[in-house]
Amino acid sequence: MNYSKLYVYLIFAVKILFIILAIFHIYLKSKGQTDSNLDKNIVYWKDRIEFIFILLMSFFLIYLFNPRQNRTIDKESKLLLYLFGFVLIVTADWNKFLNQKKWVVNIKNVQDIFGLLQDKENK
Repeated sequence: MNYSKLYVYLIFAVKILFIILAIFHIYLKSKGQTDSNLDKNIVYWKDRIEFIFILLMSFFLIYLFNPRQNRTIDKESKLLLYLFGFVLIVTADWNKFLNQKKWVVNIKNVQDIFGLLQDKENK
């Protein structure tokens, strides 16, 4: 077995560990135990594991898309990249993006413009 396959399996193992910790955190949250030491430790390690996953994926992307090498992407790598896209979308800090005042104002302006256009069409 070559090193790249072992590396992909390592990334999968890290991701599975992250999912287990995330599910356990959600379970403790549903039980109202978010202030317990156990939950604080789980959140601590979940955040660290997520950072390790992103770091490993970054190295993997650099390896795969090195312009000096011509590599083919196998099924495991495709699946890993596919899941990585979802991880980035889910873990993105959406509050920073959606709660900016300029963004809200621009959406309001666009809605006003479309409202004016619809009013003109209806007359």
